[in-house]
Amino acid sequence: MRAYIAGIGSYAPDKVLTNADLEKIVDTSDEWITSRSGIKERRIAAENQAASDLALIATERALKSAGIKAKDLGAIIVGTATPDMPFPSTACLIQKQIGAPHVMAFDISAGCTGFLYALGVAEIFIKGGYDNILVIGADILSKFTDYTDRTTCVLFGDGAGALIVKKGDGTRGILSSHFASDGSSWQLLHQPAGGSRMPASIETVEKRLHVIRMQGNEVFKLAVRAMSDAAVKTLRAANVSPSEVKLLIPHQANIRIIEASAKRLHMPMDKVLVNLDRYGNTSTASIPLALDEAVKTGRIDRGDIVLMIAFGAGFTWGGVLFEY
Repeated sequence: MRAYIAGIGSYAPDKVLTNADLEKIVDTSDEWITSRSGIKERRIAAENQAASDLALIATERALKSAGIKAKDLGAIIVGTATPDMPFPSTACLIQKQIGAPHVMAFDISAGCTGFLYALGVAEIFIKGGYDNILVIGADILSKFTDYTDRTTCVLFGDGAGALIVKKGDGTRGILSSHFASDGSSWQLLHQPAGGSRMPASIETVEKRLHVIRMQGNEVFKLAVRAMSDAAVKTLRAANVSPSEVKLLIPHQANIRIIEASAKRLHMPMDKVLVNLDRYGNTSTASIPLALDEAVKTGRIDRGDIVLMIAFGAGFTWGGVLFEY
């Protein structure tokens, strides 16, 4: 039995924040941003939009794509670093909104790798007898971005993507996966305040401790090494060579990380999907956004082999290889 992708949907907010817009906010330039990240613009959620709002639209599109109703779902798993609130889970909020009665629903927190972690868990549930699992990656990083920090505010955008994962006995579906983590360097990418370690207070707000803190150069080194390792181990587990992969879909964090990862795999860039120039780093949403684009633009067809790899805060990383 294999878990296969039966439907895909995605959503990005209407508001576009360009590099030219950022030039008016912080000391930066289009050339500086583009040369270091590959990003030209990113989508920004409205003030009244939360992660579940973006996820709901992506979910409705995924359900339509799969041709099933919400009442037919067996589980809802959401990967997110920016939930609507600490509790209840964003998955439970979506469960209520779409009307999926009594279905199991929960969130996964694994940074930008959260979507792949959620997909890996869905595969386990499929093999355990569940069916029609909704897997979502949704994040609104703009609300946790420090727009006075020129090194981080240029990177992040908002979005959501969703998959319907079904059980099947054919050849298509997830072929292999690999997941790992290393918490020893957690301080290189984190949000200091807002949890039980440092609850919200006047002091934490005044010191701007509720926003993303990142040491970019160090994260870059770890990301390239970890994503490449995840790719190699995922391919090896399925006995698939890089040449057999139709498309590589990496987490859309930085063009230099993507290019370095592809080089380590000896994969040409024409076999790599890159859309961060239009969306920026959307965390857990980046891979499902890119996968939806790949399907809609004909970059992949049924029967093609696709490799997805990601790296995120924690640090976490992983890879999923599947036949579409």
